[in-house]
Amino acid sequence: MSDHPIVCTLYAQISGVPPMALASKVINFRAPADKQALIDRAVEVAGVSRTEFILDAACEKARDVLADQTQFLLSPQELRRFNALLDAPLEHNAAIRHLLRTPAPWER
Repeated sequence: MSDHPIVCTLYAQISGVPPMALASKVINFRAPADKQALIDRAVEVAGVSRTEFILDAACEKARDVLADQTQFLLSPQELRRFNALLDAPLEHNAAIRHLLRTPAPWER
């Protein structure tokens, strides 16, 4: 194996949309040989292409980062609506009430 960086190219596709409906976008980046070897071993175990593996991993990380976001920018109108929703009384929801009354599995 070479110690020189390897250039990888990913073709991003929005999931759920037929392949011909959208043009794929090209994402280029360099990866050191040791990291490429690690990825290639995982690709072999997973039984998918390198592109699919890297794209899935990157999207999973992106979703995690966005889900952990703690600050949101809202316009004054959006903030009023958000506060109104927080202040509004809860609707009766039998399923939620049942869930809240049910002990957690580790409490049983």
